[in-house]
Amino acid sequence: MSVQKNFLTSEVISYTPPKLYTGKKGNDWYIGFKAFDPLAGALRLKRIKLNHIEKISERRKYAADLITRLHNQLRIGWNPWISQNGNSKGLSLFSAVCNRYQSYIDRLFSDGIIRQDTYIGYVSYLRNFLKYNDSQNPPITYIYQLSKSYISEFLDHVYIERENSPQTRNNYLTWLRVFSGWLLKHGYTEHKLTDGIDNISKRSIKKERKLIEENDLIRLLDYLNTHNRHYLLGCYLLFYCFVRPKEISLIKINDFSVKCGTLRLHADNSKNRKDAVITLPNKVLKLLVDLNVFSFPGNYYLFSNGFMPGKDFRDSKQFRDYWIRFVRKALDFPASYKFYSLKDTGVTSMLRARIDNISVRDQARHSSILITDIYTPHDIEQANPIIQKFDTVF
Repeated sequence: MSVQKNFLTSEVISYTPPKLYTGKKGNDWYIGFKAFDPLAGALRLKRIKLNHIEKISERRKYAADLITRLHNQLRIGWNPWISQNGNSKGLSLFSAVCNRYQSYIDRLFSDGIIRQDTYIGYVSYLRNFLKYNDSQNPPITYIYQLSKSYISEFLDHVYIERENSPQTRNNYLTWLRVFSGWLLKHGYTEHKLTDGIDNISKRSIKKERKLIEENDLIRLLDYLNTHNRHYLLGCYLLFYCFVRPKEISLIKINDFSVKCGTLRLHADNSKNRKDAVITLPNKVLKLLVDLNVFSFPGNYYLFSNGFMPGKDFRDSKQFRDYWIRFVRKALDFPASYKFYSLKDTGVTSMLRARIDNISVRDQARHSSILITDIYTPHDIEQANPIIQKFDTVF
């Protein structure tokens, strides 16, 4: 990310020493000094009136004390045009603060504190926020210029001008809340800038993906059997095993147990940060064998270049890209048919096949299924025979 380099605050802040002025006839007492106003780009006169103090002796004493305090505050970076409580960090360059935040999330990711999907999202949101600022006339220069109203205008830009969905707008707000919390924690702002900005109600957000109809599943199976059986395997893992796309991209050959008919998902790779053992339906296991997957080294990724097993990691984005560029186009699927629709369709198909909720819950690792029987244990290590025999037209 290309942002301007920061410079020392002392290179920007300048001031003249505060002095007592009494006016020509001694009836206009004030302490005056000049301080650099970043918006004006020049020194600007600041006056603090003293006429409210009646006695001259007390007025002089108060003025002497205040001049000392003002001089000390100005010397350590306080600026009256930026902050009313001495927050000199407000003069930090907006771009430099964003650069520091980028370094912070880089470290969180490298230390394994945030997941890859979260990191990629944060980087994307920050990049687009900076692009938006660059497009403004004038753009924000100093961090103190960032405000609640500015953030609201940016969210309107995302939702109205870019025509993104309400959910995307809410996702940006979620990130901005995290970013605002970081700014507050590090002393760049005096309050959380996103306070009072609400999400668009989830009730008003229509689900963008829908279940895939049975006849379309048959068409999908025929197409992939002809054109890309390795991609079909990825679809099977999503449809029958409910393994999320990111988790699919991280599967290695030795995560499978042919003897037990299971797939182990590691805590570091799963959404809930827990190890899990997933049952492989016979249909999925047969495709794995037909594709000769187990002839590859155990440390190979199941889906590397071209969806073939290999040593190079490929991001889960390749599944979505292939779906949009080839599958959806070839089969004339609607936009509401997304790659992830296979998981929703698979869960629904299992339930309609009268497989009990507990079996589906353990296979899906989904919170909505937990409600059916919250006290059932999750440490099932053996393949579920009901799921092994599960089959549909797909």
